[in-house]
This record gives sequence, C-alpha cells and structure tokens, in this order.
Amino acid sequence: MARFTTFRFCLDPTVEQEFVLRRHAGAARFGYNQCLRLVKQALDGKRRGSAGKVPWSGFDLINAFNTWKRSAAAGRVLVAAADGTTTVQATGLAWRAEVCQQVFEEAAVDLGRGLAAYTASRTGGRKGGRVGFPRFKSKTRSPLSFRIRGKTSATGRAGIRVGERAPRTVTLPGIGTVAVRQDTRRLRRMLAKGRTKVVSATVSHRAGRWAVSLTCQAADLHEAARHQPSDARGGWVGVDRGLTAFVVAACADGTETVRVGHWPRPSRAGMARQRRLARDVTRKPPGSINRRQAAARLGRHHARVAAIRDRFLHQVSNKLVKTHDKLAIETLTITGMLANRRLAAAVADAAWGELARQLTYKQQWRGGQVTPVDRWYPSTKTCAPCRTVAPAMPLHQRTFTCASCGHQADRDLNAAVNLAIWAEQHHAQVRDLHAGGPVTNARRGEGSGPRTRASETGPDDAGTAPTPPRGRRGRPRRALSHHSNEL
Repeated sequence: MARFTTFRFCLDPTVEQEFVLRRHAGAARFGYNQCLRLVKQALDGKRRGSAGKVPWSGFDLINAFNTWKRSAAAGRVLVAAADGTTTVQATGLAWRAEVCQQVFEEAAVDLGRGLAAYTASRTGGRKGGRVGFPRFKSKTRSPLSFRIRGKTSATGRAGIRVGERAPRTVTLPGIGTVAVRQDTRRLRRMLAKGRTKVVSATVSHRAGRWAVSLTCQAADLHEAARHQPSDARGGWVGVDRGLTAFVVAACADGTETVRVGHWPRPSRAGMARQRRLARDVTRKPPGSINRRQAAARLGRHHARVAAIRDRFLHQVSNKLVKTHDKLAIETLTITGMLANRRLAAAVADAAWGELARQLTYKQQWRGGQVTPVDRWYPSTKTCAPCRTVAPAMPLHQRTFTCASCGHQADRDLNAAVNLAIWAEQHHAQVRDLHAGGPVTNARRGEGSGPRTRASETGPDDAGTAPTPPRGRRGRPRRALSHHSNEL
C-alpha cells in the first residue's frame, strides 16, 4: 500500500446521533484548549524559573492531558465523614467517559503540529508567511470537527467500518452506525479485497451538513490504469492555464490535444445571490436568530460555489491525467496576480493552484510525470517555430503573430507548445510545484499513533523556550503575516 486517498460522504444522522456528534466536536475543542492552557502554564512557570518540562510535541501533550484529566484540578468533590470531617476526593473530568478518548488525543496532536509550525517559522525552517502562536478555539466561531483513528481490535475487527448494517452506512467508535447519502460501493469493494485500510475518520460540520472524510491507505492503481514507463525523451504535453480558455494542452509539434474553453465561473455566476444574502445578514440585528439563519444561508451558498468549482477541477484533471503521461505546467505567481484588482476575482475563481496540485498527485498515482516550467520562461511571447521572443503580448491580443517568420497561432495554443518544447529540452524530474521538493501526497504518522520524534522540536530540546509574543495585558499578541493565497 503506497498511496493515501480520502473518501468523503455526507452524513444523515438522526436527532440523537447529531447530539452525540456535537458532543464529540465540543470535546475536541475542549481538549485542544486545555492542552494549550497547559502549555501556557508551563511556559509561564519556566519564565519564572521553576523547573519543569514544557509539553510541546503531540506525545507530551497527550500525556499531560491524561494526567490532568484524572487529577483534582479537572474535578473534585468534598466527602463528609460521620465524625463531621471533610476530605477532598479527586474525581477528574467527570464526563470524559461519554465521548471517545481518541478525540482528546487527536486534538492534542493538532496542537502539537501547530506548535511545531510556530517553532519552525521562528527558526526559519518553514517557508511562507510567519506562523503565529496557537490561539484558543471559540465555542461560537470555531467550526465543529473531530478526528478518530482507525484502530483494529485483537480479534481483527476494524473500529471504523463501512456498510456493516446497510450499504450506505459508516460505523464510528463511540458514535455507532450513521447513515450516509452517497454510495459506498467503491470503498466497500476495496476494503473487501484488502486493497485499502481506513487510517482515520474526520467528522466535520459545514454549511448545515455533517460529513465524514475517511483517510485510507490504499494499494497502487491497477496496471491497466497506470501509464507504461517510457524512457523516450519526447512525448511531453504542455498545459497552459488561462481565463478565456481554461486549459489548452498541446504537444511540441503543435498538435492540440485538449482544450477546455468553457468553465463554470461559479463565483461570478453566483455573485448576485451572494450580495443579496450578504445584505440580508447585515440588515439583521447582531446576536438575533434571524441573523444566524441569514448567515447560515450565506454559508450554504459559499459551500455550493466551492463544490461546483471542485467538481469541475477534478473533471479537468482526470481528463488530462488519463490521456497524458508527461505534463509540463507553467509556474504561475498567483499571489502577485491577485494584486491586480481587475483580474483578482477571475484568477481566484479559476483556482489554478488547486488544479496543479490535483495534476501532481494524480500523475504520481498513475506513474506519470509532471514538471514545472521555469517561472521566467516567456511561453506566451515566444514563437514556437523560430523561437523569436516578441517584445510584448497584451492580454487583449488573442492571436500570436511572429514578426520574424510571420507564424500565426492562437495565443494559448502557442504557449502550450512552448511549454512542451521547454520540457523536452530540459527533461526535468517530477517536483512538487509548491513545496519545491519531491511530491508527497500524504505524510506518514497521521494521528497519535507510532511515529518518529526526530522532527518534533520542543522548547527544552532547542535550549531556549520560544515564548509567544504578548501584549500589554499579558495575552498572546496576534502575529501579522502575509499569507500566500494558494488556490
């Protein structure tokens, strides 16, 4: 089993099951906040000079929370004896048995990842904008979500089961069997044949609906669905992404293979409804039930727009990956394009970065190759036959005309041909378009199971405690950062 994939199903819980789901989501939020509170208390104690290790990694946070939940600090009662004396008896967290204990452990793991990202950002080991110190999750603003690991009992029975009582059901530990709306036949067949196993289940609540995402460790695709290995230097197909024509793919000889001219533009198509729903939210009194209902309607609209865009991107990426084994994609500076107020909305609606991400990992599954073209390569201004670079190519000019040889071609087609020519000349290896390294679809060690501790750096290991920046009242100060918008 060499690849990770996710199956997402929309849940259809009963009233009692929805109450249990909300209880587990609240327990995950409580566990996260309590672990963060323990970290801050340890940092304050270390700053005052008291000895003690600061829990920083996921393992340390789990151990710290397990110790706290059984102590008197989590819960205690006064027991009166017959002689009139009273003693304090530690009961611990009284309601901890009402939810699955893995919820607390996975919340601690999430906080450990946030602390590791904060440390790596301060020490220069993380690219991108500066990561701030983790903050407490709000009960009203934080989305409902929790994660459960896929354990297997001593008898070989999996904790997370699909289609046990009915075909469209998912059984989760501590919750029971919940109905789903989609067909689970594909996943059930893979589980029956032993071609996959469920690693974890993430239950989330978005836009008024509960959904479960089953992260599975699956075997490689069948040989019939994989590309045959080829040592030939040629065969590259350039993929040009645009706004007029969403995708144009062409070979180095000028043959056009794929053209996706029409694309749904879901954000622009639903902008009128989005503005109307947004006005309805602002016209309702803050804190009222009507405002909450109006905000829920606006959230459902945003979820629908995102679903339309995601479905279209998967259709385009599947079409390219299934028919081509070598793809060359231009490296676009999407963050810089979003600074243009005339093109920002259209560029964000196109989600070019998400398309590149899907092409990268899907080609990895099928044994193909994806190479990023040099960022400064003038694919649009270069003449494909004679390699003459034009001085300028404005956006309104949709036909490329070479001043030297008189070659005329469609703007997007000429760019795709140049991308294929560049790939054949350089024959680069498969690289991650965003991380700058080899593609990894999903890293090992998800959840709180066994994993290496080599990369888990805490304040005690580093020698100096990276304390969160604090304001005048002693609260952690929010770090100002410029995050790159990867679409």
